[in-house]
Order: sequence, then structure tokens, then C-alpha cells
Amino acid sequence: MENTSLAHHLILAGLLFVLGLTGVLVRRNLLVVYMCLELMLAATTLAMVAFSRFAHKMDGAVFVFFVITVAAAEVAVGLALIVALYRRRGTIQSDALNTLRD
Repeated sequence: MENTSLAHHLILAGLLFVLGLTGVLVRRNLLVVYMCLELMLAATTLAMVAFSRFAHKMDGAVFVFFVITVAAAEVAVGLALIVALYRRRGTIQSDALNTLRD
């Protein structure tokens, strides 16, 4: 019994992506921006899994496994950069981080 179609999955992925993109463009806190970027990544992986499932192939699902593995490493590096910025500058507001100087 199939209750959802590919369109349902893609609409959900699109809504998640737009929500993440809105957060990236509107918010100024680097931690929230980073979370919105991760939401956009999750939306793209959802779309890949949906395409994989409805095409009856495992290619997309296997690719998503590798994407999630790389995303875990990316989270560790990204959070380390945010913590280093906070320690050095005392803020993680993107408006206050506008110079490349010390």
C-alpha cells in the first residue's frame, strides 16, 4: 500500500530546502546559519533517497550514506571554526565579523 508519491517527497524536500535557505539569508548568528545549511543538506539527501526508492535502485541511498559520513566530519570542523571565532572575537554574529584583520 503506497500512500506517498515521489511528488510528496520532493515537495517536502523542497520545503525543507527553502526553509534552510531562508534561515541562511535572514539569520545573523553563525550557529543558526550553520544549522540551516545542514537542513539544506538534509533536504537534498531526502530528495536523493526519494529518487532512489521510486526508481527501485540503491544508487541514491548508497550515495546518501557517503554524504552523511562526510557531513559528520563537516559538522566537527564547522563547529570547531565557530568555537575558534567565538574565542578570538567574543561573538558569533556575522555582522560583527566583517573584517579579515586581527
